[in-house]
Amino acid sequence: MNESLACYRCGAVRPLDELRDFEGELYCSDCLKSLTVTCDCCGQRFSRNAVHQESDLTLCLSCRDSYAYCSRCGRLVHEDDLHYLSDGDDDGYCDTCYAEVHHSYSGIESYYYKPDPIFYGEGNRYFGVELEIDEGGENDSRANQIMSIANQQHEHLYIKHDGSLEDGMELVTHPMTLDYHLTEMPWGEIVSEAIRLGYYSHKCCTCGLHIHVNRSAFGDTQEEQEEVIARILFLVENYWNELLRFSRRTKDQMEEWASRYGRKDDPKAVLDSAKHRYERYKCVNLTNSNTIEFRMFRGTLKLNTILATLQMVDRLCEVAFYLTDQEIKCLTWTDFVSGCKAPELVQYLKERRLYVNEPVAAPDEV
Repeated sequence: MNESLACYRCGAVRPLDELRDFEGELYCSDCLKSLTVTCDCCGQRFSRNAVHQESDLTLCLSCRDSYAYCSRCGRLVHEDDLHYLSDGDDDGYCDTCYAEVHHSYSGIESYYYKPDPIFYGEGNRYFGVELEIDEGGENDSRANQIMSIANQQHEHLYIKHDGSLEDGMELVTHPMTLDYHLTEMPWGEIVSEAIRLGYYSHKCCTCGLHIHVNRSAFGDTQEEQEEVIARILFLVENYWNELLRFSRRTKDQMEEWASRYGRKDDPKAVLDSAKHRYERYKCVNLTNSNTIEFRMFRGTLKLNTILATLQMVDRLCEVAFYLTDQEIKCLTWTDFVSGCKAPELVQYLKERRLYVNEPVAAPDEV
């Protein structure tokens, strides 16, 4: 005859083989289920108040120490099942998230790599940035660390080899509106990480900051686009001395990497001259079919300078788009900068002694 005993919690008498021992006491199945849970990791049973429960995962406190959150979706994952984009990276990913983001962090691409563009922001004028950084190494691990910051939510950035650099790489963004660059693109975190990793840009004579603008922003037809581009070239030539100071380049550097076309009496004459000298290493490169490229700016890892440079290019495009040839010819530098209202641009113009004779102290470039 089977022995029967009372459940420690509810007192119901049950056959001994229907009771279960927990911490030295016998419980019926209903009470055991009510009072305890099983750890999904080690399989042992614990009191409900002695475990960590999150979503559909139950862990004893000891096993919880072996779990961490996926950096993308926030789900708890065992440390042995986390994936990292590079050695030494603190951000781990679950299987699903790793598969989704890994393609964005594939290391340094070749110089000729050119993915299909992804356009970010609402508008018709888009800016693609090429920022060269040097002296910190050309290796996939460091590239991935920078891309893991830039591409947390979207594929904003890829990184390419550049033979003009000594020991660095080129950061290239997908096309974005100015507002997207200012408010959504994590430029501050990107440059901070590059500095932390030992990179320089302004302090290296090798580095440039190039900005592409889509030709379609200047008109629907080639004729309309060329009228605006002609005025852009005229402004650059007319304000050459001021833009040279703005660029932070020396005259020799400008001549080597971004030489001028030559000043003419009207916008069309500058464009006609440029068409006879289609070369990549010009102040405004016209050799690309879908963009024009502003090449005159020296590289930098100073956040305000990057934003101010984007705003300057936008200002040049804006003025060239809305003013006539005659109005452009009459526009002095003082007139031009008096219309600059963006705070980052105004700050930078003051630092470079280019804003209505109102200089301010300038923090060092990096």
